Amino acid sequence: LAMGDSLAAGFGAIPVTQGYAYLLYQEGTFDALTNMIFSDAAVPGATSKDVLDFQVPQAVNIFQPHVVTISVGGNDLLQILKGVDPRTVLPAFEANPVQILGKLRPALPKARIILGNQYDIRAITVGIPGADLMIQTFNGIIAGAAQATGAQVADVFSAFKGRNGLLLVERHG
Repeated sequence: LAMGDSLAAGFGAIPVTQGYAYLLYQEGTFDALTNMIFSDAAVPGATSKDVLDFQVPQAVNIFQPHVVTISVGGNDLLQILKGVDPRTVLPAFEANPVQILGKLRPALPKARIILGNQYDIRAITVGIPGADLMIQTFNGIIAGAAQATGAQVADVFSAFKGRNGLLLVERHG
């Protein structure tokens, strides 16, 4: 089950089956295709609160997956980068990943849960004072929530750092 925001939904990939969540499934990353059913509960624009309120109940009550990938926090982070006071956004974000994983783990005790951290989109962050620190803060929150619940972190930040041409926003045309 893919959960989260536009990244997990495949938004912008043409077709959406070229998004990361579907590619992980299609490439047999977690198991043979004959042993898996792919589901995607992700919604473009979803914040961590949306994932907590709407996607977590679906995961535990309907899907009951064995593997969960989560991309969350990008839209929370974008609020800050667009000028919303961090003192408004950060307290909620500090609580939401812990609650998301805190509800998933007991309901899906054998599930492999993988939470991606945030990466730097230079086209957005260039010229924004403190953007690097804010991304590090978000990634620290994600790492802490994962460690507290036995989830894994996919270190997207390190994989993308210093590399160009990987993001759709960099691939004009």
